[in-house]
Parts: sequence; C-alpha cells; structure tokens
Amino acid sequence: MAVHTLLLQQFPLLKALPAEALSRLAPLASIREFAKRGTVLAKGPPVPYLCFLLEGRLQAIDFTVEGREVGLYFVEQGDYFGELSLIDGEPQPEFIIATGPARVVILPGAEIRPVLFSCPPLAETLARRLAGRVRQQLSQRQVLGLANPLHRICAQLQIMLPPAPDGAPLQVVIHAPTHQELAIMVNLTRETVTRTFQVLQAQGVLTREGDQLIVDKARLDQLTTREE
Repeated sequence: MAVHTLLLQQFPLLKALPAEALSRLAPLASIREFAKRGTVLAKGPPVPYLCFLLEGRLQAIDFTVEGREVGLYFVEQGDYFGELSLIDGEPQPEFIIATGPARVVILPGAEIRPVLFSCPPLAETLARRLAGRVRQQLSQRQVLGLANPLHRICAQLQIMLPPAPDGAPLQVVIHAPTHQELAIMVNLTRETVTRTFQVLQAQGVLTREGDQLIVDKARLDQLTTREE
C-alpha cells in the first residue's frame, strides 16, 4: 500500500523533517497489518528498518530461561520502534507483538538512518528516547525486587501514570493494560493481578472506565510504601 507524505508527517519523530526529505521517503515506505498476538518484530537478527505504529497497540516481550513470558514495555499509536538495530546494527533484543489488530508503517533503515542522524533535532529525540527507556528499565527492576504482590502492582501502576500537576487528586492511565499484560510485566499470575485489582477498586484506589484507569495517586502512594 502506497504511503503519502502527509501520513509520515503525522508521526512525531518525523514532523521536523523538511518536505523534500519526506517526499523521498514516502515512496519507500509500506504498511503492514497484524492480527492480535501477531509478531511484529522477532527477537534475533538485526531489524533492517524503522517501524511506526499507525493503529493499535504493541507490547515488547521476552522469555526467561524457564520459558516464562515477560512484558517489557508498550508501543502506543504514533510511536516508533526497532531503533536499536537501526542505531548499532546489533540483533533485535526482544519480541514486539500486537495486543490487538494493528497497522504498522515500515521505512527501510538504509534510507531513514542517514536522514535521522543528519537532522540534530531528530538525533536528540532518539537519544532522549533511549535515555528514557534505560530509566524505565531501572524502575522496572526495582519493582520486581518487591516481595509483596500488592506493593509490586502499585509500584508498576505508579510508573505507568502520566505526568500531572502537583496535587492533582486523580490521574488517568490511558489504554490501561489487561490483567494478563500487567501480570507478565510484574512476574505474577493473572489471577493474582485480578485479586489485587479487586482490592484496589474496593478501597477506592482505582476505577476502570473502559480501557482507562482512574487512579487516586495519593492513596496509591500510601499503599506502595506501606509496611507489610
């Protein structure tokens, strides 16, 4: 399927590119569709392209030596992925799967890489993204070090909360993960996550509205730091 320059321009990473560069890239781009649980990127050989999520939601996963699935992070609509191989030419470090039907725009790495690194604002965006991912993974390791399942789930929810004004009583997690998706992120069973959510909802800490979670951050903070 042909890709128009206006479609590429809607992705935040590419907005800073001049129209001439977008016009050169558009004929080289393609769109692929994936079913729920479809593998968008496989762990292994280097990825020879940069991907942008046009529709849907993706999750990065890996597996422990025992074969247990581990959730790492989510890719939201408009975001890009596959950039690690694009930068260093090394193997793709994790699987990227579709959590539901998804459409992905693919740009060949050989063409997009020199464009990105010749544009300082885009290069800075890539660097900031990598720094943010490192910080996220450090926070995730701290979460997995918590022995109490309630503390672990509350700490994970804290990571997922978007920035909000100080003192804001309620915060919203948009496109909240399913219990199974959350379970593989915090190394717990889905049943444990479901029971914990029932407790949190009963105590008024969170409310689910469709695919959103309305969170009382002050009460969530109290539960996260409460002694066992």
